[in-house]
Amino acid sequence: MMIEGGCNCGKIRYRADSAPLVVAQCHCRNCRRQSGSAFSVNLVFKGAAVSHEGELTVYEDKDTFSGNAVLRKFCGSCGSPIFSETTDGKGLLIVKAGTLDDPGPYVPTVAVWTDSALAWVAPQGQHQFPKNA
Repeated sequence: MMIEGGCNCGKIRYRADSAPLVVAQCHCRNCRRQSGSAFSVNLVFKGAAVSHEGELTVYEDKDTFSGNAVLRKFCGSCGSPIFSETTDGKGLLIVKAGTLDDPGPYVPTVAVWTDSALAWVAPQGQHQFPKNA
């Protein structure tokens, strides 16, 4: 299985050589801000499963519930958010579903941070977690 994607301008390309561990819809304020939308759809991988080409710009997001920073990685040319990398030692890499070449098959099975979901966005059909899973 090969999953591929990239940024809007094409300077960043990535590929994952395995299926994601989970596909999650995140309703936290930080993901909403990063996605520019009501929630973010994310594919979660073990970091070693994903490789990329091109130089990423990194924003260290320290405003987190756990206190562990999240490294928000994006294309410095077009601004497309590509990855979020946790710094909690679990080695997870989160891929923004909107950057996939073919995002259609990746339906979220969980919704996290539903306590902060906007009232007009009700997660449906997913396992729901008020905060992190």
